[in-house]
Amino acid sequence: MATATKDQIVKDAQNSSVRVEIFDQAYNLRGSDAEYILKLAEYVDSKMRAVAEATNTIDTVRLAVLAALNIADEYHLLKKKHDGGATDYQKRAHLLADALDKVLGGDAPGNDRKAS
Repeated sequence: MATATKDQIVKDAQNSSVRVEIFDQAYNLRGSDAEYILKLAEYVDSKMRAVAEATNTIDTVRLAVLAALNIADEYHLLKKKHDGGATDYQKRAHLLADALDKVLGGDAPGNDRKAS
């Protein structure tokens, strides 16, 4: 299995070019962090190989699109989980603040917190 490895990193000091291999194709990519680019290339390579095994497809364009859809699905599931988690924490914080207001006497001077 040919994937991007540390041995395959080739840096060009002038343009920060990094040579990686994704699904047996070599690419020269530019960026400021060669290690990060390498991790991304390894991840994309692994996704393409997983799709290739699951679908028995040999068309690399189709594999790339299916891998991109899988990556997009992972991203959106994580984003939804993250965004939902923030909302849950905010709701809980408001409930706790309301409970604290009741215990301390919600009409205390200086307590001008607005209900959400």
